[in-house]
Amino acid sequence: MTVLELMERLDIKEETLAIAWIKDAIHLIQSNTKEKIEISKQDIIKAVDSDDNVYILPNDLIAIENVSVKDTSDDKYKRIKRLVNQPHYILEDVSP
Repeated sequence: MTVLELMERLDIKEETLAIAWIKDAIHLIQSNTKEKIEISKQDIIKAVDSDDNVYILPNDLIAIENVSVKDTSDDKYKRIKRLVNQPHYILEDVSP
């Protein structure tokens, strides 16, 4: 289907507007498509030089789908839920 056919079907007179909508639709489709999913496992207990909160992430990382931690009591991975809002108990550290 050409842009002209699309404009005729939608009764749009402005070509630039139609092209902008098409580009937005293509961008939305591309951003919702998961092209390459990789699973990465890291030992978070083993810390080197007190770097216990530093994690190695790939350079081409776009999004993290989920995070799980292995529960040693039953040897299963437990999913960590995302926080929708900031926790209420975190205060800004203003000490020098």
